[in-house]
Amino acid sequence: MRLADFILRDMEPILVQWEAFAATLQPAAANMESLALRDHAQNILHAAVKDLRTSQTREAQREKSLGRGSSQIDVTETAAQTHALLRARAGFDINQLAAEYRALRASVLRLWMDDCVPEPPQLDDIIRFNEAIDQAIAESIGFFSAQVELSRNLLLGMLGHDMRGPLQAILATASYLAALNDGERVSRAADRMIRSGARMQALLDDLTDFNRTSLGLGIKVAPTSINLAEVLADEVEELRAIHPDRQIELKVSGDPQGVWDGRRVQQLVGNLVLNAIKYGAQDTPVHVTVTGDVTHVHIDVSNRGPAIDSTLLARIFDPLTRGANPHCKHDSADSLGLGLYIASEIVKAHHGVIEARSDETETTFSVTLPRSNEP
Repeated sequence: MRLADFILRDMEPILVQWEAFAATLQPAAANMESLALRDHAQNILHAAVKDLRTSQTREAQREKSLGRGSSQIDVTETAAQTHALLRARAGFDINQLAAEYRALRASVLRLWMDDCVPEPPQLDDIIRFNEAIDQAIAESIGFFSAQVELSRNLLLGMLGHDMRGPLQAILATASYLAALNDGERVSRAADRMIRSGARMQALLDDLTDFNRTSLGLGIKVAPTSINLAEVLADEVEELRAIHPDRQIELKVSGDPQGVWDGRRVQQLVGNLVLNAIKYGAQDTPVHVTVTGDVTHVHIDVSNRGPAIDSTLLARIFDPLTRGANPHCKHDSADSLGLGLYIASEIVKAHHGVIEARSDETETTFSVTLPRSNEP
């Protein structure tokens, strides 16, 4: 008997085995009823039968085995895609999803081969069925990964939003305590709360910006005509107040006037300076140099210190990338590894360019921004 005919005839025994295996995938399957455990399995098998009965070229078969089969007409989601979506929402992980298909493939072929005895099974049917299952796996994993990514982004968005209220209350209370001027101990405690709150606020801002870029929204900018020298002077002054033990030098030459989002450019330079403070030599200054030409401004942030490893340098602007801090063994609470990534996204939103170079004597991050915010 041909495999397609066998699947249709023995659909129920196949589904029983699918259900039995799905029930072992704990803890997600712990409270699932029979119908949920069988979710879309029958439709997936019907799709495989249709595939087996459809004439295909060798090239079409090869593409399908690589997960690049042609999409079905007038179908927004295949059974495999819908199955993946529901499994993700039910709490299955991606390994359990793939295991279901491995078990389905094995049980169908084993039952069919036993049924074929003493006749040998059709080799072409085995190849075609494997290709159909490979296509279903590719469709499922693609949809599963997209659903997990969406859920993660929604969680990050809600986390960033919901934490702002309690944080603002903490900062307001700390500011009130500082204003009381009720002795040195209270003032020191209030200052610590304010500094810690500011770090938490920066982490939340990074988290929110990262979440926007993950959703494909990019960094939001509101460009206006500004004087970059004034904007960066304010940022550098604030950084000096936060890090009184570090020397931060600002030098501006050329025309500093242009159309940019001042708050975002402050964030950009702030992230680069904080990175230089964190990883550069502690006894040398951080240099911020701004140079204006006819059409662009160039911002260089430089620091002395160890060279950045070439492997790390190649992915320095990737999200969640953090180098080893030679000055602090326990620095994980101060950074999510998003500062340089967000800096690069701010540059991108202004249609500019950012690059990094590093050797044994100096590390420099160079930013080029067009004077107008037009692509």
